[in-house]
Amino acid sequence: MPLQFIKITNRFISFAFLFFIIVFSYAQPSEQFVKVVVAPDHNDWTYKTGENVKFTISILQNGNLLKNAVVKYEMGPEKMELQKKDSLSLREGTLVVDAGTMKEPGFLRCIAIAIVNGKSYRGLATAAFNPLMIEPAIVKPDDFTAFWDNAKAELSKIPMDARMTLIPERCTENVNVYHVNLQNYRFNTRLYGILCVPKKEGKYPAVLQVPGAGVRPYMGDIANAEKGFITFQIGIHGIPVNMDVSVYNNLMAGALSGYWNYNLDDRDRFYYKRVYLGCVRANDFIVSLPQYDGKNLGVVGGSQGGALSIITAALDQRVKYWAAYYPALSDLTGYLKGRAGGWPHLFDKNNLAFNNTKEKINTAGYYDVVNFAKQLKVPGFYTMGFNDETCPPTSMYAAYNVITAPKELYIAQETGHWTYPEQSEKLTNWLMNKLKGQ
Repeated sequence: MPLQFIKITNRFISFAFLFFIIVFSYAQPSEQFVKVVVAPDHNDWTYKTGENVKFTISILQNGNLLKNAVVKYEMGPEKMELQKKDSLSLREGTLVVDAGTMKEPGFLRCIAIAIVNGKSYRGLATAAFNPLMIEPAIVKPDDFTAFWDNAKAELSKIPMDARMTLIPERCTENVNVYHVNLQNYRFNTRLYGILCVPKKEGKYPAVLQVPGAGVRPYMGDIANAEKGFITFQIGIHGIPVNMDVSVYNNLMAGALSGYWNYNLDDRDRFYYKRVYLGCVRANDFIVSLPQYDGKNLGVVGGSQGGALSIITAALDQRVKYWAAYYPALSDLTGYLKGRAGGWPHLFDKNNLAFNNTKEKINTAGYYDVVNFAKQLKVPGFYTMGFNDETCPPTSMYAAYNVITAPKELYIAQETGHWTYPEQSEKLTNWLMNKLKGQ
């Protein structure tokens, strides 16, 4: 095998792997020496309101029950005050706990911590009670649609000023890779991303890939470009996405720390306005490419990116399909009604004193995924788990339940803010097949 081919293949594999890590960067938890397994007594983890749930807590080592382990457990609605907690030694290594029920649709969580040889090992499980009946807490502003229509109209007046720079060292035999920057929603504000385009002459469907929370570089999705898709992977912070990782780490610890709170008291200056409009501007660029097939445009992302996927599809009629992993920014004001709200938990007990103002609550209504989900008109795919402690399932169902457009839901109950390969495979196949007309 020629050395050049080996180098290209290895580089391609590395890029594809790195793409998976940085776009869906919530990895499956690493294996623990001692496993704490918590499970509800229904196989699907789902109950009717008023129906009791029992959790079985098992402590395993080397695949067997670990006798006489000390376990602390606590139970209550996710993210809320505990309803019950206890600590005891498990003589046989297992325990069944009656957790009671919920009177309203929602999620009841049991967290168990085993202390073995001075070390702590943690496990949890979350029972769903009529999740498809969860209704959102967030209020939709009367002028929600007008606000975003005006914002998009203003965006359309700003020249795109697209600049593409080939990255030769990232290109493969079949794909060209570019660092792209565009003018965003105001003059002299920029949007950056990595574009991957098949080299073979032709017209191709396109995928906009929107990012999870944080600040990081991007490598581009070469893998799907090799399969005949235009892929555009964007950052949201108005900075190049091809710098050394230390630059992003410093920004996340400094100037961009807590960016999701910036100007929350002003709907026109809130940080996410540039982000949401930037996603539309990214689509302006995609549809301008001569290689685009003119009709098949999808958007995909996880967490913050899951939110941006739904939001972009709602704002931009050019999007034909969307796919979301555990979307954040959903039902943000849930905490104000005594239940879990979505990431970034703007109104939970840690932020309530600072954010509980009329102005900030009002702004949240213009940016909440729920209010965009209500306006979706195109098919979408939604996947999540019940054990997510970053994006509570209560908040995610609040958004999912208001979608009236065609939708598919794939639940992997025990996953938290991470996915099994089977979830990613199912979502990716759904989106790519749709874009190919299959």
